[in-house]
Amino acid sequence: FLLRTKSILILFVFMLSSLSCFLFRPGLPAAAATAAIMFWKFDLNNTSHIDQLLDREGVTLRELMEEEDVLQECKAQNRKLLLFLSKDHCMQELVTLITEEPPADLEEKTRFKFPNIACELLTSDVALINDKLGGDESLLEKLYHFLEQEPPLNPLLASFFSKTIGNLIARKTDQVISFLRKKHNFISLVLNHIDASAMMDLLLRLISCVEPALLRMEVLNWLNEERLIQRLTELMHTGRDEERQSNASQTLCDIIRLSRDQANQLSEVTEPDPLLTVLESQENVSELLKNMFEGERTEASVVNGTQVLLTLLESRRSGLEGLMDLYSQGFERSYTVNSSILRAIEPHLKDFQQLLLNPPTRSAILTTVGVLEQPLGSARLHVARLVASLLQTCDLSICQEICRLNTMDLLLDLFFKYTWNNFLHLQVELCVASILNHSAHSDHQNPGLQNHEERPATGTGSQVNEGTPGQNSTSDPLFQHCRLVQRILDAWEENDKIQAEGGRRRGNMGHLTRIANTVVQNLEKGLAHSQINDLIKELPEDCRGRWEGFVGETLRETNRRNTVDLVRKVSTHNLHSSSEDDDMESPFPNDLSIQQAFSDYQIQQMTANFVDQFGFNDEEFSEHDENINAAFDRIAEINFNIDADDHSANAAAFEACCKERIQQFDDCEEEEDIWDEKEINYATQIKSRSRYNPGWTASFSETEVSSSSAWGGSPQQEGEGPQDTNWASFTEFQPFSR
Repeated sequence: FLLRTKSILILFVFMLSSLSCFLFRPGLPAAAATAAIMFWKFDLNNTSHIDQLLDREGVTLRELMEEEDVLQECKAQNRKLLLFLSKDHCMQELVTLITEEPPADLEEKTRFKFPNIACELLTSDVALINDKLGGDESLLEKLYHFLEQEPPLNPLLASFFSKTIGNLIARKTDQVISFLRKKHNFISLVLNHIDASAMMDLLLRLISCVEPALLRMEVLNWLNEERLIQRLTELMHTGRDEERQSNASQTLCDIIRLSRDQANQLSEVTEPDPLLTVLESQENVSELLKNMFEGERTEASVVNGTQVLLTLLESRRSGLEGLMDLYSQGFERSYTVNSSILRAIEPHLKDFQQLLLNPPTRSAILTTVGVLEQPLGSARLHVARLVASLLQTCDLSICQEICRLNTMDLLLDLFFKYTWNNFLHLQVELCVASILNHSAHSDHQNPGLQNHEERPATGTGSQVNEGTPGQNSTSDPLFQHCRLVQRILDAWEENDKIQAEGGRRRGNMGHLTRIANTVVQNLEKGLAHSQINDLIKELPEDCRGRWEGFVGETLRETNRRNTVDLVRKVSTHNLHSSSEDDDMESPFPNDLSIQQAFSDYQIQQMTANFVDQFGFNDEEFSEHDENINAAFDRIAEINFNIDADDHSANAAAFEACCKERIQQFDDCEEEEDIWDEKEINYATQIKSRSRYNPGWTASFSETEVSSSSAWGGSPQQEGEGPQDTNWASFTEFQPFSR
């Protein structure tokens, strides 16, 4: 590319010189000479040595690979270079470099230099190299021989091998798939090296990079015949190496997501994905759970297995699209979970319950808030995530079993014990919200709200709640047995006491606020508000009184502070980053107040808490609704009527100030420096005001402002100074600083 560019430039210089001489214009030869001088001055004549080396007899591949621009020349389709690289001995050497361990006596920083360059050349997506590599079976055999080595593989060479085979799968699909299908031990060899993440990538390329759709279905059927899913599930056994378990788990999760995404995109394919069908089958899920709990229960096996279950239970896409689905659909699910998955999980809920009681042993850890003698651990956190996902399915039998096992009571115990683990707090919050919000999804009573007469026959061998068959109890496990209301009140009072003594606000208070708000919202207008009202009335009288006082005063004030103070802090930080609000208690240390307000803003939902008080004090509004979640209906009453043609006193003062500062230019002989400092006289007397003085108003029209204005401003009385209309009065405005 450089050679061609330089040749064109030289040709342009001589053409310009010749043309200028022909036209007898003396200026053009000088320009041509200047261009030529610049060309040689900046040493643009340094061409690539690739062509020079190729013209020399006996040049070796290593000599070419020493050149810095060999990759650029290859991708630029340098014909001489490509013809050299595609020779049999060169292709053999390139494949050898990426499949055989380099000598150990080489310096470490240069040991894998040539293997890396060889991989880049083989995967440069040049048709001539792809055709040679994919069409020569001896080269494919040499590549395949890399898998026949004993584990462990060199991870760097494994990545070179995976990248090269993956490129061939995408570019020479028919030839490579035909070759691999002839190798009856291909899947076995790949799984034998699954501890290398590159092998996981190779399997995913086989599933996702094959086109057209008909050929892809043939590949999926071939992988299913090789029992790929069952073999990966076997690697999840507790006795397996943790690295193999982790990679096998990640591979299964990726296959689930890829298969579901491709099923949604390829609408013309009517045949179901065989791998996904096996993954969602009750038999395979049961085998996975058996491998998780058989023998010694390790944290790795529990975490890796639960990750697969969580992926199977995923109801929506991850990322921003999934977040938008969550807010647009509420708790409705965009994907129906296969009932076979739930039926396989149900009999093992007691095993997950046992994990909450007796988790795998972990040593004490040092945190920023002190030493944690018994950490929560990844195993119990994943169990909490699984329970939250199961409750969101609204499956009656699953929810009944969770209710019977008192799983929510255990999760709430952990919520109040581990006050600084926000990952756990989020999952418990989701569990409570699911129980309260899903009561109207079926004709049955909400399993989280009321005990049931009988359990439906599911064929899973689960037991009914002993001692309650045939009874229709009105007690609710969440409010009665779990004592949710009492726990909220006790935790809040204890936190207030700690803060009053100078202690730190607990880290679960943000989630506790949201849980309390969820209860109140469902109590007032939720799908099960009548049920919840009855349950609240059944509380002891003293507890009911405390709850009503808490909702009417403490919770209302907390919601107001979390919205108003949040906006003020953000505004103050943006306007005066150096100022500090030392006398304002921060409402959101270690909680989700910022997260709540930001998500409201990002999703563009005009929620009651966010809009009703956004940017203003509660005292700045003349009307207050009794409902703490009342919708903001006053926004339509604000009238912005601006007349830009009117010339008010403020406008005249502003114009006079400008004329004093910048004088008009004229043709007078005596020049004056317009930037000299001059005394400035303001026509309006500025008086100091407090940051929170609600008396400042912006007048946008000549209409008389009522004293009960929503903005809290008092109308200007006649005779009290000039009548300013149509312009905002900024003379009394001061920056938001303390």
